[in-house]
Formats: sequence, structure tokens, C-alpha cells
Amino acid sequence: MTDQQKNARFALAVLFGINLMNFFDRQIPGALSEPILREFAMNDAQWGAVNTVFTLMYAAVGIPLGRLSDSKSRKHILGFGVTFWSLFTAVSGLAWSKASLVFARIGVGLGEAACAPASQSMIGDLYPPERRARAMSLFMLGLPLGLFFAYRFAGFVYAHWGWRAAFFLACIPGLALAVCAFMMKEPLRGTTEAQAAAAPIPTRQAFKRVLSIKTLWWIVASGLLFNFNSYSANTFQTSFLVRFHGLNVPDAATISSYSLGLAGVLGLFIGGVLGDRFRATRSNGRLLLAACTMSLAAPCVFFALQQPKGSTFAFGVLMAMFSAMTYVYYATVYSALQDVVEPRLRATAVAIYFFAQYVFGASFGTTITGALSDHFAHNAMLEAGASAMAPAFVASGLHTAMYVIPILTVLCAASLFGAAGMVSKDMERMQRRLRGEDDSAAPAVVVPA
Repeated sequence: MTDQQKNARFALAVLFGINLMNFFDRQIPGALSEPILREFAMNDAQWGAVNTVFTLMYAAVGIPLGRLSDSKSRKHILGFGVTFWSLFTAVSGLAWSKASLVFARIGVGLGEAACAPASQSMIGDLYPPERRARAMSLFMLGLPLGLFFAYRFAGFVYAHWGWRAAFFLACIPGLALAVCAFMMKEPLRGTTEAQAAAAPIPTRQAFKRVLSIKTLWWIVASGLLFNFNSYSANTFQTSFLVRFHGLNVPDAATISSYSLGLAGVLGLFIGGVLGDRFRATRSNGRLLLAACTMSLAAPCVFFALQQPKGSTFAFGVLMAMFSAMTYVYYATVYSALQDVVEPRLRATAVAIYFFAQYVFGASFGTTITGALSDHFAHNAMLEAGASAMAPAFVASGLHTAMYVIPILTVLCAASLFGAAGMVSKDMERMQRRLRGEDDSAAPAVVVPA
């Protein structure tokens, strides 16, 4: 094994760990939503708003950090980012009011914004295109495992020491990974491409060039729909299991750990292996795979919500199938994004993509789902002729609100089919730019990579 391969494996291992803690720390509030809601007397709309503030801050800071990651040391950006969000995760456990909890989550969002642009840019320079989906799937393995361990960890700690202890203990591994981040070797930009990357370009021109990529617009549309669903499910599923199916918090967190977390490992494995295989035969193979699996995911979540009260096993299995299907998205779409963006602009492109994904997807997902839950709960109360909000109405409201997830999953699949129709032209366009050719002189018909 060469030194370059050793460096790539070490860096990917560290990036995987950072990504795991990224989603671990992010999901702890969702796993402990019920005791936090009770302590601070919050309704679903207010709880959704807390998550919205987090995602808006995450998205806004991601843009400048993306530009920095295209010109400055990515390992330093990651190291400082992990340190920052880990400390604010601990601060979350000190919250004494709604406002202080929001402040702590803002700090976590500021730090976590460093993860995606810098990490994905590094992976693009560590692994060549034909191996990139598998590398990206290993990196994104941190997402389902982060959710799995967050739910399992939070449920166990809550049962023994209360919800605040979970935030304190979560800080420790993040600080250890920050040290590892500083130990990584920074890869040269464009080193895995057939043509070397050119020098960095000015910010205005960079944004103009990235936004001229038509495939990116379809991918952005799919991303905001995808994140709407992901954050709605991650934020409210444990509460749904407690309210509608009558489980306690630890048991609800256990089911969520498998159905929303561990099941995603299978999807990432399928996406990584088949994504690279389909990419070798069709330039749009990765995106077609993601579109098809997303199409299959929609009926899974629909029938999961159709399960009667107490059918927690059937609900968990169907949601696990939904998660496995949707996690293909990460390995395939994230890799396809790098197929159409030249190396010196990849962190910027990821930052733009994540900005739309979180501002218009994740933030609206939790806020709208929470508001719909309160709205339908109020309607259920009025239809019953009651004058006070009972637990049955609250459960019914959340149940009805969650039907927005299968609807938007279908729209996400449609967006991915749109991206698959454009990606071949944009892949050829990127190769011409790497060769220093003028786009205007390009042929009308392109050949898949």
C-alpha cells in the first residue's frame, strides 16, 4: 500500500467519524423531544421552530465556509468546526429556557456547517471518479450510524441520568475527532482528475459558473424535498411512537434507532456499489438509481403510517424499508454532484446545495410538519366537541401531519429523473473546462464518461 493510499484511508476514516458525530449531536434533541417539550412547555410548532433556527444558521454559514474550503486548509476548517459544535452540544445540556436552548443549537449549527463542504471537497481529491461513490457511501455511513447511536445512547442515558446528561457526554468524542482532523494530510485539489485543477477563481465568477450547471438545479430541488422529509421524520417519529402507539421514550428511541438509523447502512452499501457500477455503463446511472429507489420509498412510508395503533413492529419494518431506499440518495447524488462540478468549485457547489437543502427543506420540514400537527390536533378537538386538548387529539394531529412525507418523496423522485436527463451534458462540459476549452465551441451531442 502506497503512502497516498494510507493517507486517503486515514483521512476517510477521520471524515467518517466527524460525519457520524455531526449527525449524532444533531439528532439527540429529536431522540429526547418528549421530555424536552414537557420541561419547557413547548408545542410541536415551537419545537419545529427550534430546529428551523438550527438549520437556517447551518445553511447561512455554510456558504462562506464553502468558499473558504475551496482556497484554505480544509483540515483546519474541520478541526475548528468540530471543536466548536462539540462544546455547544455540551452547552445544550445547560439550557434553562427556550431561548437558551435556541442559543445552544445555533452554536451547534455554526460548527456543523464546516463539515459537508470541506469533507466532500477532500473526498473528491482523495478518490478518483470511478471509486468516488463507494468512498462517499463510507463517509455518509456516519449519517445512519450517527442516528442509530444517537437514539440508542439518548434513550439509555435518559432512563438513567435524564436528558441533560446525554448532551454533556456527547461532547467528548467530538473533541477527540477534532485532534484527528488536524493530523490529516491535505490533498492537492484536482489530483484525482484526468486534468489538473486550475487556480481558484473570484467569488462572483465562482457562483455564476456553479449556478450555470443545469443538473445542479435539479439536484437542489431533490435535496430540499429530501431534507424536508428527513428532518420531519427524524424530529417527530419518536414523538409519534410515544403519542400514537403508546410507547415510552426509551422504547420509541430504540425503534427509531433501527428504522431511521441502522437501516440506512444497507441503502448506503447498495448506493455505493451499484452507483459506481451503473456509472461505468451510463453517465446518468447514479441518478437513475436514486430516482428509482426514491420511487419505491414513497409507498413504504405511506403504508407505515397506515398501521393501526400498537402495530409498532410493522411500522418499524416499513420505516426501515423507507430509510434503506432513501439512503441510496447520499451515495449516488452526492457523487453525481462532483461529476458535474470542477474540483476548484466543489466546496462552493456543496455549500450552495446545502444552503437550499436546509433553508427550503430541513427548516420548512420541521416547522410545517409541527404547525400541521398542531392544526390537525385542534381540528380533532373541535370535531369531538371538546373544549380542552387531550392526548388523543395531539396524537391524531401528528399522525395526519406526517402524511406529507410520502407526497414529497414522490416529488423528490421526479426531480432526480429530471437530473438524470441533464447530467451527461454537464459532465462533458466539466471535462472541457478542465481541458481549458471554450464552452461555446462545444459539440451539441455529448458522450457519457
